[in-house]
Formats: sequence, structure tokens, C-alpha cells
Amino acid sequence: MDPGEVKYEPVSVKAVLSEMKDTAELLIDLSYSAVLHGSDQLAAEVLTLEEQMDILQLKARMSLLMSARSTEDAEALAPVLGVVGAAEKIADAAGDIAKIVLEDIGLPEAMRAALPEAVEAVVRAELVEGTPYDGRTLADINMETETGVRVIAIRQSQPTGKTGWLTNPDRDATLRAGDVVILRGRTEGLDTVYETATGDAYEAPDAPAPTIDDLGRAVDSIVLMKNMSELAVDLAYGAVLFDSEGVAEEVHELEAEVDALQSRFEAWVLRAAARVEDPISLRGLVHLATATEEISDAALEISEGVLRGLDAHPVVAAAVEESDEIIVRLTVGAGSTLADATLAERMVKTETGMRVIAVRRPESTEEGHDGEWVVSPGPATELHAGDVIIAKGTRAGAERLSELAGDPREFE
Repeated sequence: MDPGEVKYEPVSVKAVLSEMKDTAELLIDLSYSAVLHGSDQLAAEVLTLEEQMDILQLKARMSLLMSARSTEDAEALAPVLGVVGAAEKIADAAGDIAKIVLEDIGLPEAMRAALPEAVEAVVRAELVEGTPYDGRTLADINMETETGVRVIAIRQSQPTGKTGWLTNPDRDATLRAGDVVILRGRTEGLDTVYETATGDAYEAPDAPAPTIDDLGRAVDSIVLMKNMSELAVDLAYGAVLFDSEGVAEEVHELEAEVDALQSRFEAWVLRAAARVEDPISLRGLVHLATATEEISDAALEISEGVLRGLDAHPVVAAAVEESDEIIVRLTVGAGSTLADATLAERMVKTETGMRVIAVRRPESTEEGHDGEWVVSPGPATELHAGDVIIAKGTRAGAERLSELAGDPREFE
């Protein structure tokens, strides 16, 4: 991209930051899915979005520089520049992951066997002429309820904006033949939706399990690094939104754990290299681990201002709150549907579409939790009255989750 093509124009910093957050999260999904599927098309979409992020960060930096009139302004806006830079680093890391596919750097097939356990499948589909989805809104299609598959982004064939990308589309978004949709869901639902959209059968990736123990351990390490890095990004934005030093400390711990995992990963890869027929095929693993570690570093940068005791700038908190996929903080009420039940028992993800990314126990409980954080809670995680849950998803889902938690809110 030629920087000369981007000229200053008055823009809402809040809107740009919100779009950068949504784009960064979409890039993480698409880049790992490109590796999972060995898909040049998904990888190419990543690089297109990375270029879009370059433009967004330049616009944000120019607007922030125009806003600084004094030393006080500079101090207040410095953490905002950190958030802008961190989102750009996430985009760059996602681009590096996509190039593993586009440049045929090499990746063991075992990697593709392991990743489906780490993520819901994300698939690119182009709507063909005659598809039943043509001209219908997502609300009319009712895709997520009927199939469990969600449209997380649309590249419109007749774009209404400059980029044509619509991230986390709402129920009123209309699909058209020629649109490219990014779908997230399980294989059984994707089978139906993909065939309806494209007219072709969906082929799920299939790969053998690793036959070398050290290689298997290396692959498992990357899967864990990926999950922890994604969680760190979610929690980092939550730390800024809620101005929570406790959440920011968790981001710091996650980043340190990812660093430790990368060190162990390197040892296992070096040991495995002596036992594989073509050690060059392991280059992609090394690239993937490096990019994943950079994502966790970026998450730490997002929360760094909170860690240093600096007040979160209102524009950042507002941008996080108003992004297409919002982060909410709710307290489980006594006698509520969620109290004294596990996430699986109440089918929280199915009922609301919200993903609970962390739970903070009350300062003192009979179980003696003493305010501890439960990061990346699973289906067996049990909730109790007084627990604070941080969840991520749509506004409609957030309203439903707030009802279940007994903490009614309205999310405009």
C-alpha cells in the first residue's frame, strides 16, 4: 500500500478503533482457518483485510495527532496509540500466518488434524446465482438457530462502504448473490449452509494424527498457544472496557505462559526434526508459533495502560463497547437461572450465542475462592451467586444472557 494514497480526513476515532478491533478479531479467525483448510482463498482474504487495517491505523494515528494540543492531551492519548499499534500487530501476525499457506512454507499434516479441536470451523463461501439466501436478511434465514452456523463477516458484491466488508453483521443484513460470506460453526451445520450457498458439497479437512511423539507435543503446544493468545486479546479489551487491573493482570499471566509454551515448543520441534523425513516441512510450525506469540504480545500492549495505573481513555472504552461483537460484564444474581449450575447445564452458548471468556469469583465464598479468576471456563464450570462473568457476542445475545444471570441490562 502506498502511504501517499491515505490523506487526512476528519473521522471518528471511536468508530475507527471499533472497526480495528472487529477486523483484528476476524483476522485471527480467518488466518488459523486458512491453515486448517490449506485454503489459498481464505489466506488471500486475510491479506486483503491486513491492507485494510493498515489504512485504518494510519487514519487513527492522524486523528489522534490532530487531537493533541498539550502535554496533558499527549499523556491521555499515549495509551490509545498503544491500542492502535497493538491491533496493527495482530493484523501483521495474521498476515504472517496466511503466508504459510500462500507461500507453501510447509506445515505437517498433523497440524490440520489438531486445529479442529482448537476452533470452530471457519469457512469462506461465495453465494451463487439462484441460492435460496439471495435477497434475504439473516433474520429471515434464521441460520444460526436452525443450523448452529453463524455469518461472522460479509464481503459485499455491491458494497455500500469503501471496503465492502461487513463484520459481525446484524439480523437486518441482506445477502446477495456474489457476496462472500465467512461462516463459523460445526461440520454438520456447515454441510447444509455451504451447499445451500454455493451449490457444492462442503469438504471438511481430514489429516492423519502425528506419528512422532515430539512432533505431537509441538502441535499440542501451538494449539494451546493459540487458545491462550485469543483469550488474552479478549481479556485485554475487557480490561480496557472495565478499567480492571485484575483482568489486565490475567493478560500478563497469559502472555508469560505463551512465552513459556513457545520455549518448550522450540525444544520439541528441534528434537522432532531429527526424526522426520523432511525437516523443512517444520518451517511452517515455527512461523505459526512465532506469529501466535506476537498476538499475545499485542494483547499485553492493549492492557498495558491499565497495568500501569493509567486511566483508560473514554474513547477506547466506548469503541470496545460499541464494536459489532461486544464484551459484557454481568453479575450472577441469587436465584437466577445461572446460579448453582454449570455452563453446560444451562446451555449458555446455545441459548444466547455468547461465549463466556472469564469468571471472577467473589472476594470470599464458602469454597474459599478469594476473588480468583477462572479464565477460559469450560462446560463443567459452575456458576454461583455473586460471580462476575465476562462474555463476548452479539447485543441480542448479551440481553438474553443478562436475563439468565439475573442482571438485566439494555445493550443499545
